[in-house]
Amino acid sequence: MAAAAPGAVRAERLLRGACVVMAATAALLLGFSEETETVLFVRKTAVAKDVQALWVLTVAAAAAAGYHFAQLIRCLYCSGGGAMAAAWTSFLLDKGCAYVVFASTAAALQACMVGLAGVDAVQWSKLCNIYTRFCEQAAAGMLCSLPPAHPPLPSPPPSPPRRLFRLYSPAAARRSSTS
Repeated sequence: MAAAAPGAVRAERLLRGACVVMAATAALLLGFSEETETVLFVRKTAVAKDVQALWVLTVAAAAAAGYHFAQLIRCLYCSGGGAMAAAWTSFLLDKGCAYVVFASTAAALQACMVGLAGVDAVQWSKLCNIYTRFCEQAAAGMLCSLPPAHPPLPSPPPSPPRRLFRLYSPAAARRSSTS
């Protein structure tokens, strides 16, 4: 198998590094954000575990950071070429990781909108008026979790499908049959 172009490997390393930093930042912001307030003589601490969707996003972002870190190590220390099974596995795991983080971010955003706007029909108050700092940190964590899950459209994904499908090209078949 032919090795990947140096520019493509460098771009993948850069994107993987950015995904590690953003996902780890999201997990740390969400995991360590808390605020204690006194409401009607009761001290209450708001943490990410209070909103189940935020806790799921924290775990998903931490897992995504670990996955992208492992893939970054693979990019740094393994050659650009590889078996077709390894390329497909990497591609499918990238997609699965992105979909899990994106879905958990969307669920956390939906749950936090209730805290931001409240729901009059069931008499849920606007909790972000009470726990302002916690809500701001949760919003920052959700913003940090979106780029690893769904990179901006002009930028390529961390593991481009073009490299995967290049393994099926006639030139690759000729190279593997001659060796």
